[in-house]
Parts: sequence; C-alpha cells; structure tokens
Amino acid sequence: MVTIRVDLHPLGLVPGEEVRFRSLGGSRWKTGTVSARDSEGGVQVTDARGTTRSLPLDLLEVRRRGHHGWEPLLTRAGRVEQLRLL
Repeated sequence: MVTIRVDLHPLGLVPGEEVRFRSLGGSRWKTGTVSARDSEGGVQVTDARGTTRSLPLDLLEVRRRGHHGWEPLLTRAGRVEQLRLL
C-alpha cells in the first residue's frame, strides 16, 4: 500500500501528538502517537509496541488542551475548522 501524506493541521493534530483508541469490540483504551494522515482519510497511529495502523477519525480521542481528560478527535477537528472560517 502506498501512503500519500496528507496534512494533519486541519484536524488540529501535529505529528507525535498522543491519542488513544480502542477496537470496535469495546476493549481497553490504548495510547499511541500520531505520525501522519493517509490518503484514505485515516490517521496513522503508532502504539507502544511500535505497530503502526491507520485508524478512522471517529475511533480516536485526543487530550484536551488546558483541561484534564480526552475528547473525540472529530470534536477538535470541528472546532479547528470553525476557527479557520473566522
């Protein structure tokens, strides 16, 4: 599979940022770091074992800035997009 790197900034992400995800089966949360966005729209995440996978945006959560806790990536991406319109 050929990976075409797409900009992460429209999602409010930067390479190396910590995210968390879990499989659809409802397993425990796993953390990883963002490396890139692929041409199919997913985000490439590398976990603690060094495994890189492409995950859909709706499965990812990011740390809230200035607050404790996590928020869905789509929430942050929507806020970033709204700010660009101002």
